Amino acid sequence: MASNLRRAALAATAIGGALVAGPAFTQGKGTLVARYTMDAETVSGMGAMAKGGGGMGAAMSMLRGDASSQKAHDLIIRLGSTLAPTGAPKATHTLPSTARFGPVLPLWTPPPTKPIGDLVSPPEMPKGRMLLYWGCGEKAGPGQPVVLDFAKMAKGQVPAGLYAKALTIAEEWKITRANSRTIGEWPNPDDKSRATPNASLLGPHKVSGNYTPDMNFTLDQDFMAPIALSSRPLPSGAVAMNWNSVPAATGYYAWVFSAKQGRGGEVSDMVWWASSATQAFGGPMWDWISPAGVRTLIGAKTVMPPSQTNCTVPAEVKQNGGDFSVATLYAYGPERNFSFPPRPDNARPGWQPDWIARARFRSMTMGMLGMDMGGMMAGEQGGAAAPGQTDQPPRKPKCKGLSGIAKRAAGLCE
Repeated sequence: MASNLRRAALAATAIGGALVAGPAFTQGKGTLVARYTMDAETVSGMGAMAKGGGGMGAAMSMLRGDASSQKAHDLIIRLGSTLAPTGAPKATHTLPSTARFGPVLPLWTPPPTKPIGDLVSPPEMPKGRMLLYWGCGEKAGPGQPVVLDFAKMAKGQVPAGLYAKALTIAEEWKITRANSRTIGEWPNPDDKSRATPNASLLGPHKVSGNYTPDMNFTLDQDFMAPIALSSRPLPSGAVAMNWNSVPAATGYYAWVFSAKQGRGGEVSDMVWWASSATQAFGGPMWDWISPAGVRTLIGAKTVMPPSQTNCTVPAEVKQNGGDFSVATLYAYGPERNFSFPPRPDNARPGWQPDWIARARFRSMTMGMLGMDMGGMMAGEQGGAAAPGQTDQPPRKPKCKGLSGIAKRAAGLCE
C-alpha cells in the first residue's frame, strides 16, 4: 500500500492529455455515454504510516496518542465510456487550483486481460481455523464463536448466512467491460503523483478525453477528517475502543483481526470480530456506502450510528487471538452525484442523461488493539543515559513474531 508523495508537475505528455478535445455528440438524447466515479479516503493510524504518510515523526505522534496529526489520502478514479477513442485512449481529470496535487491526473486504460480496479483473484486459503465474534460488549454473546475450518471452506462448505448481504447498487453505476467500450483509471502506474496529506478536492473539476464527453462538476465536500482511535484493556480482559466524532460521518463500523502462532511460528487460529450486533462480516462494509445504504445498515444494527464513539471488544477476542490484534474502524461519509443534463423534476420514465459522475467519501484508521505503545516505548528505548554511559540511543531489539509487525511500523524494533 505504500505510496510516495511528490509536488512536482506531471510530465508534459500528461498535461497535453488535458487539452485533448472530447468527441462531438448531441447532448440529452437518452443514451448514457459515460460513467465516472471518485472514491476519496482519509487514512490515519498505522494505515497512514504504511502509505508513507509521516515516517518516524508519524510513529512518534501515534505513540503520544495524537493520531490526528498524521494522515494520508487516497483517491480512486474510474471512467467507463461507450465510445471508442480516436487513436490511443487519452483522458484526464483536471483538479481545482487549490488541490495541492496534480493539477492534471492522466487516466490510463488497462489492457483487456487486466481486471477492472481492485477486482483480483482471491488469496490462497490458509490452514487452521477462524473464530468469528461480533457485537460490542465485555463478553461475547450467545452462539459465539462460529468456528470455520479453512480446509472445509476450501471445499465450498461455508455456513449459510455467514457474510453480510450485499447492498443493491444501481446498475447504472457499475463500470464493467460489458457496458464500457473504453475504461480509464487513476492512480496511473505511469504517473507518480498521489494525493498529499494536505490535499483538497473542493472546487471545480473537469474530465475530458478522446473517448468521453467533457464532464464539469463542482465539489462542496472535501476529504473527511482523520479518525483518532484509542484502545485500553479492561480488568475483564475486554478492550475498550474510543474515537473522535468525525464531522460528516454517517455511521461507523469496526472489526478486529487476530492471529495465534502455533508450532514453528505458523498461524494456527485466527479471530475475526465485527462491531455489528448481528452476524454480519465483510461484504459491503469494506466498500464505500451511500448515506441511504448506511441508514439501512444502522436500522439493521450492522453499522453503528454517527452519534456512537465507543465500542468494547469482547474478552474472548483477545484471549483466543494471541498477541497480534489489529483493529480497523471505518467512518462512512457523504456522497455527491452529478449528471448532464441535470435530472428534471418532471423526468419521464426512461429518462437518461448523457453522463453521470459520483464522488464518495470515507475515513478509516488502523491500530494495534489494546497495545500500550507509550509504555512499550519507555520500556524498550529507556530514559536518560545511566552514569558512565554514552548518550547514544540504544540499539533497537529485533522484531520477533507477529506482534513485531506493529512494533516495526512504529520504529520500536528492527
